[in-house]
Amino acid sequence: MTAVTDEDQGPGNVKGKGKGEGEEKSRGRGAGAGASDGAGAGRKDGRWDDGLIARRAAAAEAREAGESAPRTPDQDEAQPQVEAYTPADGPLPTRLDALRELVGLSRARLDRDTLAEAGRVLDEAAARQRLSSRHTVIAIAGATGSGKSTLFNALAGAPISDTGLRRPTTSQPIACSWTDGAAGLLDRLAVPGRLRRRPHPGPAAFDEALQGLVLVDLPDHDSAATEHRDQVDRVLALVDAVIWVVDPEKYADAALHERYLRPLAGHAEVTFVVLNQTDRLPGEAADLVLDDLRRLLDEDGIALGEHGEPGATVMSLSALTGDGVPELREMVGRFVQDRTAATRRLSADIDAAAARLRPVYVAEGRPGLGERAREEFTDRLAEAVGAAAAGQAAEREWRRNASRACGTPWLRLWRWYENRGLPGSLDRMGQALTPPEEELTARQRVEQAVRIVADDAADGLPGPWAQAVREAAFTGARGLPEALDELAVKAGAPAPSKRGGGTEAGQAAVAGSPLGAPPGGRPAKPPRPKWWPAAVLAQVSMTLLQIFGGLWLVGQIIGVLEPGLVTPALIMLAGVVGGPLVEWSCAAAIRGPARRYGQDAERRLREAAAGCGRARVLDPVAAELVRYREVRERYVTVTEFSTTGR
Repeated sequence: MTAVTDEDQGPGNVKGKGKGEGEEKSRGRGAGAGASDGAGAGRKDGRWDDGLIARRAAAAEAREAGESAPRTPDQDEAQPQVEAYTPADGPLPTRLDALRELVGLSRARLDRDTLAEAGRVLDEAAARQRLSSRHTVIAIAGATGSGKSTLFNALAGAPISDTGLRRPTTSQPIACSWTDGAAGLLDRLAVPGRLRRRPHPGPAAFDEALQGLVLVDLPDHDSAATEHRDQVDRVLALVDAVIWVVDPEKYADAALHERYLRPLAGHAEVTFVVLNQTDRLPGEAADLVLDDLRRLLDEDGIALGEHGEPGATVMSLSALTGDGVPELREMVGRFVQDRTAATRRLSADIDAAAARLRPVYVAEGRPGLGERAREEFTDRLAEAVGAAAAGQAAEREWRRNASRACGTPWLRLWRWYENRGLPGSLDRMGQALTPPEEELTARQRVEQAVRIVADDAADGLPGPWAQAVREAAFTGARGLPEALDELAVKAGAPAPSKRGGGTEAGQAAVAGSPLGAPPGGRPAKPPRPKWWPAAVLAQVSMTLLQIFGGLWLVGQIIGVLEPGLVTPALIMLAGVVGGPLVEWSCAAAIRGPARRYGQDAERRLREAAAGCGRARVLDPVAAELVRYREVRERYVTVTEFSTTGR
């Protein structure tokens, strides 16, 4: 294959120079100098109109001929230049508000790079909505030699954009506006004033369907000049729609599909894909190439607008011969008059931003803190604080007090002697500090409880929110062991008594000391039942009987009293048997109250530990989960009315 003369015809035209060269002479070269001149000399009857002097000269000629003068720029400025884009209906405003709230709520949890695309979409949407809603900005993009400039000229009805052998021919965006009031849109695209054109007076210029169209010819997206590619990327992010021009040689170019078409698959409704230069394809080759192009677009994930379904418009034409250009102009006219391109473009941008944010907002399963997780956390804290041991110690303290009140004096004297006189007694054991390894174990239990509940709450959450939940849990857990220790002492966790008591009770008291901390003081004595005075009186009576019977027997032995062993022996025996019997009866009677008292002590300490854990760990974790649910609701609103199915 050999190269031909026209840029837009591209390399490899098997037809040679015949028709192509003649077409170039009649349509391209005659306007080449005028197109390169920013002010341009105005021409009529086959000439194009691009500058102030040219239009004023044309107006003067028209007045001499008695014709109505075309508008001058001064007259254009007198007309309303901007009609703000404010769609009153539809889901777009709701989605934009939800996206704005989503970004605001997420700034403290997500990094700036993650939210950058969403912020850009919001900024561009605000900028587009401040500009004209009567205009639709469509860019023509393509590779080198694809024929996009020729197609641009064909739609404009005049050779506005340069064509030729030199590559790249189009170095800056060139715009053609069919109606007034598009200055703000072109300023946003950074199109210089010298490259802003109006269509040549003729059928294309006065086509009612094209009124409101702003057509932009872009540099080559595969240009060797980096600044050209940068301009293409910048403008494509701002226009309302794009016409991609491909040729039979490079329609499957990986750079086009991987860099542009595939990432913009969600913008199918504002995308036209035109297979140009079909005049170079013999017979049915054009249909075969078009079918293969459709296949590639389908692999890119671009929905094709077939059978009345929304999607990209795909067609073939020849910009050089004009074959298929009227059909494209008709489609573009309907597209422009619909006046929904900007809305659909912004909606597709929101879909793309939401798709990128999906991994940081969509959770797997139903994350959160259930009742079971809360109860298990409370159980672990209660175990760490020794609530069960404290309850058992309280129960034994109750029994010990009952034994002191209702026991025989001789047994109480023996216990006092045992606890005070023997080394390693309970009182000395209680005054010793808890071994460091026990304290460490208790702290490890608290840390383990916090870690488990944090993992349960963060299970299934996206990475940033799971990290936020764990940080909230671990931050609140700082000082939790000390707080539990203090609350346990306030709740009345029993400590070893300094006055004695059974060894078993003392060990329970030490075990019940919260987190292995040294006793903070002696807890309040258990309340005495109403029947205890009667039991004490009965025990005193039994003791008096023993003393009385014993003295009687001693008096008989020494001869002070008359002999008679039966009566004093019976009296003394009654006291000896009655004392333990009263003590046993009291011990049986106090089992129920002692158990309830121990359970109540365990419950108080458990509730104190649960309240401390809830305030320091569970509530901050729940607050983070509520924040996540709020942003998740905003994200659902953003994606609820998706037009791309993302």
